[in-house]
Amino acid sequence: MTDQFRDRQPTRRAVLKGGVAAGAAPLAFQGAAHAQTAPAAPTVQRRDVKLTVNGQERALTIDTRTTLLDALRGGLELTGSKKGCDHGQCGACTVHVNGARVLGCLTLAATVEGQDITTIEGLAGDGDALHPMQQAFVDNDAFQCGYCTPGQIMSAIACVREGHADSDAEIREYMSGNLCRCAAYPNIVAAVRQAAPKIGRS
Repeated sequence: MTDQFRDRQPTRRAVLKGGVAAGAAPLAFQGAAHAQTAPAAPTVQRRDVKLTVNGQERALTIDTRTTLLDALRGGLELTGSKKGCDHGQCGACTVHVNGARVLGCLTLAATVEGQDITTIEGLAGDGDALHPMQQAFVDNDAFQCGYCTPGQIMSAIACVREGHADSDAEIREYMSGNLCRCAAYPNIVAAVRQAAPKIGRS
């Protein structure tokens, strides 16, 4: 092999460089194409709302996508309602709207403007007297870590008002949307049974 022919042969380094360049070219093209076709960020739309919470009218300016739970916790600093799963599966965010239980994480705040919203903070009576259901939860040790308790109590009150507290089985069925990771379910059922006679049906 002559020196002239040897000089024309690609070196190992040249082959590797060429391979890397060839492999990177499609990626660069894809990145450029993606940059050109990526959708624009959604425009944030804000609006003023007035929410009637625990008997008081409260004014807020919110993103139209804000959930009732986030408006209560972040906007109004009512942190009793808890954010658990944020997918409507645990019941920790349960509040009442016009007396009916709703999941705060699945309800847009703007949709309940002008309606009567009650949170766990609005249950206690004059002189800090506990609501009968709150007292029953204390009496029956119906909570351990306490994280789910506000939602449990709000659902329990609604359960009684809806007429679904006539038996332990019925209570379990209509409280099944509220999860207790500490498994205090027997105590919760006992609390509902204790408080039921003191709470009228709707």
